[in-house]
Formats: sequence, structure tokens, C-alpha cells
Amino acid sequence: MKKILLIEDDLSLQKAFVDFLKKENYQVLTANDGLKGLEIAKEEKPNVIFLDLILPKMKGLSVLEKIKEDELTKDIPVIILTNLEDPEGIEKAIEKGATAYLIKKDYSLKELLEKIKENL
Repeated sequence: MKKILLIEDDLSLQKAFVDFLKKENYQVLTANDGLKGLEIAKEEKPNVIFLDLILPKMKGLSVLEKIKEDELTKDIPVIILTNLEDPEGIEKAIEKGATAYLIKKDYSLKELLEKIKENL
């Protein structure tokens, strides 16, 4: 079973994401803050990571940097899933190794599932 890690502090979004992906036969791991997300990424080595940028304890771009610096996690596709529509932020995230930059309000759960399939 493929593992998806969602690093997101919005609990209602987290629940919807988990419920939807479990029905699609994915194992879903979650973290409410950047530090916990980084820890889970290193321990579990998920197949894909969805990462919010505005997080407690460690911001998303810092988490992304640490994931891409680590030999154990550098090859895991990281998809930014945020509400920030900042062109400079998008550019920074892609430069730091993000596979895609998605704006939450622009994507349905079905479209997120397609992004997962593209990155597996």
C-alpha cells in the first residue's frame, strides 16, 4: 500500500483528505506541524508528501529544504498544498525541489488524487 504524508495544520482539511484517500486504498500519515512532519518523513519514507507552507514549529519551506537535503528523503516527491498565491513563493518552492505548487481552493480531492498518481 502506498503511503501519503499530509503535513497540514487545518484539521478539517486533514480529515477530509484522510477519509478520501483511505477509500482509494492509500495509507495516510498526518502531521499538524512542520517538525513532526519532518520526523514522520524520515521515519516512514512516504511515497508522496503534501506540504502546507504556513505551519507551526517549522515553516513549510524549511521542511522542504530539510527533506531535500537528507539522503533518506531527497527523492520523495513533495507537493506544496497551500493558500498562498505568491509568485515569488511558488518560484522558491520549485527551486527548493517541490514537484508541484497547488493552491488549496483551486483543487478538488479528485484532482489531488490525480497529482498523487502522477508522482508515484
